[in-house]
Amino acid sequence: QVQLVESGGGLVQTGGSLRLSCAASGRTFSTGTMGWFRQTPGKQRDLVAVINRSARVYADSVKGRFTISRDNAKNTVYLQMNSLKPEDTADYYCAASPRVMVTGKEADYDYWGQGTRVTVSS
Repeated sequence: QVQLVESGGGLVQTGGSLRLSCAASGRTFSTGTMGWFRQTPGKQRDLVAVINRSARVYADSVKGRFTISRDNAKNTVYLQMNSLKPEDTADYYCAASPRVMVTGKEADYDYWGQGTRVTVSS
């Protein structure tokens, strides 16, 4: 059974930093794709960043502030979030697929974590 477990969310002030982690178990995604999405109440889940073996793609709203990385030995993906803004407040979800892609479509990802909440105070 595949599981994705996020951690690292919390409350931070504007301009602060957080690092989210997503540990996968049950199968390896080292040759596939892992990504981070975020969602606020009443809105759709939007792509934040995605990483595969040859590319990293970011939403325009986080370029230059967020960095996605992965440790294949640990089957873990990270999201380093710097210069956080109140509009970054959301529930952040990890997603994974064994395929190589850079899509931001929810339906293209096979596995999802339970989410971790990030709150940025002004």
